[in-house]
Amino acid sequence: MLRIIELTNKNTIATKASGKLRKEDIEKIHPLIHAILDKGMKVRWYFEMDNFTGWDLSGLWEDLKMDTAHAKDYEKIAMVGDKKWQEWITQFMKPFTNAEIKYFNIDQKEDAKSWIESQ
Repeated sequence: MLRIIELTNKNTIATKASGKLRKEDIEKIHPLIHAILDKGMKVRWYFEMDNFTGWDLSGLWEDLKMDTAHAKDYEKIAMVGDKKWQEWITQFMKPFTNAEIKYFNIDQKEDAKSWIESQ
């Protein structure tokens, strides 16, 4: 499941992922991305993982399509989690986007929020 959470920046999408993400979860993000792009801004994404176990097949495919289509539209991505594989995924993403991507441990989530909203 993917829940939208609030942050204050106009160009920041903040989400909390738990369990497995499905296609419907990823589709929630599309209008948010386009609303930011329509304002002429780049997207910042705060992605917190809480008992997150990954994607089902259709969710993974939808996520890959979205990330590929918007690779140049992201400015910053903060990945927040508590598992080694989540940190690995952050490293794996770097060659596929121009965004600055950082991984934060779950106990650093306030630092991650500050970083994603900073200039």
